[in-house]
Amino acid sequence: MLVLAVMWGLSIPVTKLGLETIPPLMFTAMRFLVAVPLLFLLSAGKCRVPLSAIPGIVALGVMGITFGNVAQSFGVRGTSASVGTIISATIPIFIVIFAAIRFKQTVAGKHWVGLIAAFGGIALVAVGSGSDVDDLSQTTISGVAWMLVSAIAIAFYYIWSAELTERYGTLPVAAWNALAGLVAILPLAGWEMAHSSFQVTGQALWTAAYLGVMVTVAGLLLWLYILRVVPARVAASVQYLQPVFGITAASFLFGDALSLTFAAGVALILSGLALAVSHTRTGPRKVVTRQ
Repeated sequence: MLVLAVMWGLSIPVTKLGLETIPPLMFTAMRFLVAVPLLFLLSAGKCRVPLSAIPGIVALGVMGITFGNVAQSFGVRGTSASVGTIISATIPIFIVIFAAIRFKQTVAGKHWVGLIAAFGGIALVAVGSGSDVDDLSQTTISGVAWMLVSAIAIAFYYIWSAELTERYGTLPVAAWNALAGLVAILPLAGWEMAHSSFQVTGQALWTAAYLGVMVTVAGLLLWLYILRVVPARVAASVQYLQPVFGITAASFLFGDALSLTFAAGVALILSGLALAVSHTRTGPRKVVTRQ
């Protein structure tokens, strides 16, 4: 669990490094050009799904992989690494909301209090990030909005893919989702390459490889293993450990200012997250897998 928290917690700061020389659409495509072949290799011999499942798999791939990760890349570019890490940690909030809608689960009063508190914390984090930093570490309203859109899209992906993963297995569905998302993003990445300046550096390559291998593929497998050997409520603590490593890495790599307002926002978000998901089932276990 500690290893997974480090791997996932570093994803936003690492993405920030990759975006220094590569634009968002192209960088997202690079990430999944690494992840897709690995997913198919790992699920070899188990990739066959019925034709009736393909429309749903493709739609979810475009939503979660293309839209969710592209929005995240734009969001990371428009926020400091610390702010991006914290907002990314709100995905469980939207999982709770979508689970209530999809599976008709009751959301208790304390859960709504947690949701509201977490969103208030997001506002404090955005304000407390400060403006006396370089362009790569500045937080903008549009950046915060993109990160929230990404969190919503990824949570939607988790909830609505639950039935598919139960029927056909997590790895096959993840592989086809990733392929559909990659196919959808390649034309957009090609357009961006033709209209934007970029530089494929060693840093860009290793960051894309890290996200593809460690976050998307290894992270998924490790998460599924953890769910098999420890109770889900214990495994969920990974969600609260991620920001600790993400913020620490962001402060070290980018010198992100951690003001008292920022710290108050972080505390409010994590408290809200803990309250929002406390003793609440969010659907089948496999709902909470991560790209």
